[in-house]
Amino acid sequence: MLIKQITIAGVENDVIIKRTDAGATVMSNGVRTEVRKNSDREERYNLAYQLATAICGRTRDGQPNATNSMVHDILREIERVAGC
Repeated sequence: MLIKQITIAGVENDVIIKRTDAGATVMSNGVRTEVRKNSDREERYNLAYQLATAICGRTRDGQPNATNSMVHDILREIERVAGC
């Protein structure tokens, strides 16, 4: 099965992940980010951490209101669409 696009409804904004030939394009808050199939896992994790803010909201100190497990769920979806 090939997933071409996923939309994750968030508290602040929706996150759209679309498959491309090179990997995936992630769009949130009007910002478009390219994720390559062969990119470093740390880069993808940092992107997922940033997206957790849009999806789960923020704490009082500005951090994502998400657990590490939730960030890994977002990372797994990015990797699934990108084909990593």
